[in-house]
Amino acid sequence: MSDSVRVTLESTDESRAVRVYDDEGDVSTDDATFRFSVDGGTEGESDDAAGAAGTSGDDPRRIAPLAAVPTNGTLRCEARRDRRGTELILRREGSEVAAWRNSCPHEPDVRLDPGPGAIVRDDQLVCHEHGARFECDDGVCTAGPCRGDALDSIAVAVRDGTVYLTDDRFDSCRRLDK
Repeated sequence: MSDSVRVTLESTDESRAVRVYDDEGDVSTDDATFRFSVDGGTEGESDDAAGAAGTSGDDPRRIAPLAAVPTNGTLRCEARRDRRGTELILRREGSEVAAWRNSCPHEPDVRLDPGPGAIVRDDQLVCHEHGARFECDDGVCTAGPCRGDALDSIAVAVRDGTVYLTDDRFDSCRRLDK
C-alpha cells in the first residue's frame, strides 16, 4: 500500500491510534484487536471479522437470515470468486428470495441499489437513474430504455430461515450493509 491509513481502536480503558502502511495486519489495545486485509481476506477465513462482515466461518456461502432481506427494498451483498467481487442485491417475497447483479442492463455502471435499498413500486424494482422497471420474480424489464432485457440473476436458496449463495460462479458472499 503506497499511502498510509490512520486507524484508531478504542476499548473500554484505552484508545490507540496508529498509521498503517501495510496491506494486512492488526492493531491491538488491552482488550480488543482489529485485524485487517486490504484485499478482503482469504478464502475459508473463519475469524470473527468474517462473521461480522456477513459471512459465517462455517459456511462462506451463508448470506443473511431471511428476516434481514427486505420486501420493500433490497439488501446489498458481494459475491466473490478468488479475488474478484460482484455486487448483488437480494429481495424477499414471503419466504422466497431473488438475487440479481446490482447493475441496470441499460447502463451497467448504474446500480439499482446505490446504498439505502433499491426503489420498489407496484412489485417492480425501479432504476433510480432513468426509471426502468423490472419484475421482481424474473428480473425482466417491463418499461424504460432497456425494455425486454433482464437483470442478471444470481442463484440463492433459503434453508432453515437463512439465505445462501448457490450460484456456482462464486465461492462466497458477504453483506455490504454491516
